[in-house]
Amino acid sequence: MTKLQDETNKILEVLLEIGKITKDDVEKVMHLHKETHEKIDRILLNLGIISEEDLRDALGKLFKLNIWQKKKGERLPIINCLPKSFLHSNKVLPLKQKDGYIDIELIDPYDESLLEVIESTTKNRVNVFIGCEKDIITSINETYDNIADEDKTTYKTGLEVADDIEKLKDLALDAPVIRLVNNILNKALEIGASDIHIEMFENQPILRYRMDGVLRDYPPPAIDLYFATINRIKIMSNLNIAEKRLPQDGRIRLKVGGKEIDLRVSVIPMLYGEGIVIRILDKSNVTLDLFKLGFEDDVLVNLKKLVRKPEGMILVTGPTGSGKTTTLYAALKEIISPSTKIITVEDPVEYSLEGVNQIQVNSKIGLNFASGLRSILRHDPDVILVGEIRDKDTASISIQSSLTGHLVLSTLHTNDSAAAFNRLLDMEMEDYLISTCVIAVLAQRLVRKLCSCKKRYDLSKDIKIKMGLTGNDKLYKPHGCDECSQTGYKGRVAISELLVVNDRIRKMIISHEPSRVIQQEAVKNGMKILWQDGIKKVAAGVTSLNELERVTDIE
Repeated sequence: MTKLQDETNKILEVLLEIGKITKDDVEKVMHLHKETHEKIDRILLNLGIISEEDLRDALGKLFKLNIWQKKKGERLPIINCLPKSFLHSNKVLPLKQKDGYIDIELIDPYDESLLEVIESTTKNRVNVFIGCEKDIITSINETYDNIADEDKTTYKTGLEVADDIEKLKDLALDAPVIRLVNNILNKALEIGASDIHIEMFENQPILRYRMDGVLRDYPPPAIDLYFATINRIKIMSNLNIAEKRLPQDGRIRLKVGGKEIDLRVSVIPMLYGEGIVIRILDKSNVTLDLFKLGFEDDVLVNLKKLVRKPEGMILVTGPTGSGKTTTLYAALKEIISPSTKIITVEDPVEYSLEGVNQIQVNSKIGLNFASGLRSILRHDPDVILVGEIRDKDTASISIQSSLTGHLVLSTLHTNDSAAAFNRLLDMEMEDYLISTCVIAVLAQRLVRKLCSCKKRYDLSKDIKIKMGLTGNDKLYKPHGCDECSQTGYKGRVAISELLVVNDRIRKMIISHEPSRVIQQEAVKNGMKILWQDGIKKVAAGVTSLNELERVTDIE
């Protein structure tokens, strides 16, 4: 076998060299590796081709590491700088700590990020010894079993994390990476961010918070702490810190000031290191009330009538982050009652609604929107909420459901309300079915609200009229103060257009009229387009002209 550069083939070379495997074993293992993507050493152990001792000896030879074996009756010192849960989950055994160095035994010398976490947490340089998994676990249990479980005190690192953000601040005060992560989370909650972005570009970490829909830069972690920071977050969200090649998703739950906050964690491999996005879901900050979302009175009146219809389909459209799901939840709250059976299928279930049966999509086990919908129909619902219509199957079942006595609420990604019909036609839905089942389409965007520190300015009368304003309308622009973190904006409000399908529009759908023509017909019937709704909020001083131009188009 020729000597290859990657570590996988190197370990096979060493095992061949010391006579622990044959060439036939190599072919069998590589075939399984291509099918399952499982690590080579795990396949070898699971098949019983080699023992843990064989793997330990081969890794020691390959990485030129000393092998540590516990002598009979030997007692290891108790080293408290790492929690027992961390030792167990990462198969790490501390052997000795002295003069700024810590000796550790582990089973995976490939994992450099694990060593970074240990060094940054213990403030010690690491000397690595190689061992067997069973010996490490046995020694951890023998050495630390009589010690109070840190998992129950200061080192909570699973799905449930700490009881309070203040406790998070106090976790392992001597570990700079843990304090750093706690500060990042605390800052996000303090400023009301919806997302945290931590990324590595060439030699430069980046930290950004999304506030009111816009990303803002903040001081990033030092480059020497970046990878330890990523791993700390992965540990907190119960992810595999050794996996750096595949995307992972996890969750952290915090309890802050008596209220629960969910953090949805997404990790993806990038060119210069893994990137993390943390979505902050704070139920107490979400307004599930149609009257408080910013809709105009005529839209509210129509929406309240539409969600009480016994059947049909109502669609909410707009780009990601435009508040579609919040609007649907608020609509459901209008009709929740003991006499109405409501079931949702979502990806993910962002907020729990009392009185509503909610299903979480899980593609790993084959539970997608389409299969979830099929199951829902057997549970005799009155109202169905589908998180998003993404494909032909979901669209087809949703339409059939609306035609068989159910009210179906869902979302689509289109630029305006009229484009929803062409989007369904693109999914190969029959025009007569679309025209029959879709009763209304609500398009919406979120615009940032001006802070009270806003400043008055003016434009020429001609420009105002061109924009849809009157010559006497007052205009305001952002200024910036401590209250709004110097952005000039605080909070967001919806702008919308509600297209209610009538007989004329049904005929236009069947005739495959362009969306612009359908929009013009809806405007004749009294619909205000997104820009018109937004310009009313500009004239009222709620938002700025620049902000309206950012999220929609004057055309």
